[in-house]
Amino acid sequence: MSDDLPPDLPRLQALRVWHALWLERIDRKIAALRVRETECQRGERARPVAPDWIVELGIGEGRPPAELHTGGCYATGKRRRPVTRDEARRLLAAGLRACTHCRPDSELEVLE
Repeated sequence: MSDDLPPDLPRLQALRVWHALWLERIDRKIAALRVRETECQRGERARPVAPDWIVELGIGEGRPPAELHTGGCYATGKRRRPVTRDEARRLLAAGLRACTHCRPDSELEVLE
């Protein structure tokens, strides 16, 4: 068996200190990642359920509805509010534009 460690005590002690410092760094990183993972899991549990239907609101007085989206649509703007299925169908029937990306009119079976 080949021994690749230094033969003298001072260098062996230096290696031991160096490895102890690395183990301490690794343990701190593991602890920080565990805390982060716990916080992420807590955030996922606390996240509100996404609505099934979203109406994007326009600009101006009264912020009139501008477009209807499904709840998970990536093209929804920042001004929005959730709506029920019945309200979404009513808005489409009244002429509100349906998003061309998520096609809520197809899902709600409200076709022209």
